[in-house]
Amino acid sequence: MNEVLNAMAKRYSTRGYTGQMLTEQEINVLLGAGLQAPTATNRQEIHITVVKGDHPILAEIEAVKNQRFGIANPPHNFYYEAPVVFLLSGEKAFSWSSLDAGIAVENIALAAESLGLGSLIIGCIKDALTGEKEAYFADRLKFPEGYGFQIAIALGHGAAPKEPHAYDLEKNVSYL
Repeated sequence: MNEVLNAMAKRYSTRGYTGQMLTEQEINVLLGAGLQAPTATNRQEIHITVVKGDHPILAEIEAVKNQRFGIANPPHNFYYEAPVVFLLSGEKAFSWSSLDAGIAVENIALAAESLGLGSLIIGCIKDALTGEKEAYFADRLKFPEGYGFQIAIALGHGAAPKEPHAYDLEKNVSYL
């Protein structure tokens, strides 16, 4: 099996990380994978904000998310204590930004797998980042003017391996 198909088959959502920080080279490879993703009309409008796992802004996002969902004292934060989180933003006025960000985040997830890293694609913070504090978070996360949160991905050295999910070809595919 080729490397890309192997990465797809092996990748799983990592919900536990070691404390080991990613290297600058690993971060740059992951950024390149995301920024090389195709975009609608080649707009290349996706922006990536790199945040270290101990940055206070992540705790603020966590607090708003927990308040929004009525969660008290969760056993972990939304990024499962990963050492790095990428937050992808896109042009709010461009109707394809969410799709483009999804393609970019999948590129990042597959690149992480190919590097032996774990990843977790995150959408549960969308309400926190698009609610009443949207402008505040956009400013703090250095989103370009007119951009809004699309999706995030936690990255690091996995500490909680598991099997990739199975699928049911008959249930999930139709042929015409």
